[in-house]
Amino acid sequence: MSLPQSQLYQLAKKIKMIALDVDGVMTDGIIYTNPDGTETKGFHVRDGFGIMMAKQAGIKFCLITGRLSATVKHRAQQLKIEEVHGGFTDKAAILSDVLTRHGLNWTEVAYMGDDLFDLPVMRKVQISATPSDGCTEAIAEAKWVSSLPGGHGAI
Repeated sequence: MSLPQSQLYQLAKKIKMIALDVDGVMTDGIIYTNPDGTETKGFHVRDGFGIMMAKQAGIKFCLITGRLSATVKHRAQQLKIEEVHGGFTDKAAILSDVLTRHGLNWTEVAYMGDDLFDLPVMRKVQISATPSDGCTEAIAEAKWVSSLPGGHGAI
């Protein structure tokens, strides 16, 4: 369902918030578990730079992840993302609450996800996106598919 770039550009003009899944979008989906039980994840610097540039342009950000770890919290702090929600499978309900608090509606949101849990949100937002290695269903649903895989600058 990918849209032509000119159509995406018109839709993007309305965007005031970008919501992101974390594992498989901001990261490559691999979770390294250390002997002490902590987790390690890698985040691409280009994604962080893009997020910071969008924030400077007035775009708000929200992270919604099924697994909230100290690593994700730390990365969100580095990027000054205040809306960080973890441990949820009903991402649409979480984002609905976030939108209400920010006075936004679904037509003002872009969302990037890569998995089945992301599909309900992808179906509600103005622009749905997925990394190149998103699941088949996410690729079919996305209005934009990145040329890059999750965790490698896809955002």
